[in-house]
Amino acid sequence: MLEQLLIFTRGGLILWTCKEFGNALKGSPIDTLIRSCLLEERSGAASYNYDAPGAAYTLKWTFHNELGLVFVAVYQRILHLLYVEDLLSMVKREFSEIYDPKRTVYNDFDETFRQLKKEAEARAEELKKSKPMGKPVSNNKKQRQMQKSGFEGGNKKKSEGGLTNDGSDGENMKGHKLENGHSNKNFVVTKESNMTSYVNGKENEGSNVGAFDVNKLQKLRSKGVKKTDIVASKGSKEEPKKKMTKKNRVWDDKPPEAKLDFTDPVGENGESNIEVVAADQGESLMDKEEIFSSESESEEDNDEGQNSKPDAKKKGWFSSMFQSIAGKANLEKSDLEPALKTLKDGLMTKNVAEEIAEKLCESVSASLEGKKLASFTRISSTVQAAMEEALVRILTPRRSIDILRDVHAAKEQRKPYVVVFVGVNGVGKSTNLAKVAYWLLQHNVSVMMAACDTFRSGAVEQLRTHARRLQIPIFEKGYEKDPAIVAKEAIQEAARNGSDVVLVDTAGRMQDNEPLMRALSKLVSLNNPDLVLFVGEALVGNDAVDQLSKFNQKLADLSTSPNPRLIDGILLTKFDTIDDKVGAALSMVYISGSPVMFVGCGQSYTDLKKLNVKSIVKTLLK
Repeated sequence: MLEQLLIFTRGGLILWTCKEFGNALKGSPIDTLIRSCLLEERSGAASYNYDAPGAAYTLKWTFHNELGLVFVAVYQRILHLLYVEDLLSMVKREFSEIYDPKRTVYNDFDETFRQLKKEAEARAEELKKSKPMGKPVSNNKKQRQMQKSGFEGGNKKKSEGGLTNDGSDGENMKGHKLENGHSNKNFVVTKESNMTSYVNGKENEGSNVGAFDVNKLQKLRSKGVKKTDIVASKGSKEEPKKKMTKKNRVWDDKPPEAKLDFTDPVGENGESNIEVVAADQGESLMDKEEIFSSESESEEDNDEGQNSKPDAKKKGWFSSMFQSIAGKANLEKSDLEPALKTLKDGLMTKNVAEEIAEKLCESVSASLEGKKLASFTRISSTVQAAMEEALVRILTPRRSIDILRDVHAAKEQRKPYVVVFVGVNGVGKSTNLAKVAYWLLQHNVSVMMAACDTFRSGAVEQLRTHARRLQIPIFEKGYEKDPAIVAKEAIQEAARNGSDVVLVDTAGRMQDNEPLMRALSKLVSLNNPDLVLFVGEALVGNDAVDQLSKFNQKLADLSTSPNPRLIDGILLTKFDTIDDKVGAALSMVYISGSPVMFVGCGQSYTDLKKLNVKSIVKTLLK
């Protein structure tokens, strides 16, 4: 049974709800659908599941893009109603005929809806009864056929297409490999040890998988022994050479530079004399406005011209000219597919994850389907404009990310503002933590570092080096300690010393390493930080989706709190190494719903900046 059916405009005005569904919905499924799905460009999905205390709903929807209407049906997830999509399409058709933009009340639609609901339920019942209950095909028979063909094929030459004997289309032979004794889905095809097979006319010397020739191995060993003997004899005759030092290269008439070794000098007591660099690094890029100049649209026009070439072959110049002048009645899915395919391929070449690119194209298709194409407008340019709006909407933060304001608010409450840096191995958490610390110091905020990476060798020393350079305190307890307890003691120490911000460094961990993810979940739930920053590389493609979704999932599943903390923001590192492959930013924001708060773009403390949304969108669609 349906729980609710609503019709509202894209502006949020509710035009009609079914009054016969008197029971109120638990929670706020409609608001959640709008926030999490429709506004986040996930409207291409088939349905949306909403969990509330004591209820689990499934929501399905459809759009009337020309009129700007949204039709949403809500029902209990356990029911699996078959007629909902059919009912929504009928309601959409009937309501669009009586819709008037100046009218806000549609009480006369109640009777029409009852008739449509009965008709949809009757159709579903008829479909259920008339559905043929065919005999399931026996898998044993299929296996016997596959085994027969497999063993016959193992003793003779195989052509490229001769995989089946019964003339079937090859569906039963999926995953079937007959050469070199590879395993099939249901059995293993074996062969004699000295036999050679011919595949596509080429000899394949793979008699036994993993076998080798003993004679060849002995020859290689003898060669290796001879070479080592020669090297050893040479080495005994020659005198040991002095270690060559690197010499300066002199360019033109420039005076030679005396210093090439920029490592920190070590004193007599073994401690490195680290230079204080906090004062002479200059202003952080976070405080500089990045100037974005809009480039010419010539490349875009060239792309549109290329995209329109296949269409010109299919229809004459007169029909295409007439359509561009008069405009197309309504855009259909088939009209949008070529332009969306080109856009999807372009996004994937810019390092956007395939899953994200596909969902974005589905969402843009859903928002344009049924709309009227304006005169003198190409479909490709209409699709690109819709995609640009969608990308700007996704990448623009929906909430305030002003850390300095939040730091001052926490300072008024006399408690430190805590930031936890999490992420996989080798992405640059410690380095970018130091960049954030430098940026905060520029704004007269007192900072303390907490060395909670008690797992990786050298992690504490690395953070200690940054702390000495920046002249800020560091809280450390060494290695093999519980990072959650170390972070808690660091926060207490910061509260006693009056530090405004505590930056917590954590160990890098892969997203499927459960023991380390459990330790991270404990650290976050025990200390309840103000900000959980996920540090990710700008170099990743499809793995960005896996990393962020699993980090969020593990933080939620392994937390002991009823309201678990998830990732609040993203710090994107190595942004200066990717040229125009900026798709990781889009993938991460889309999958997590969290904004990119910092972008690491170099090796010095000042190389930290904000994400320029316009520049990213322009690069993605270039």
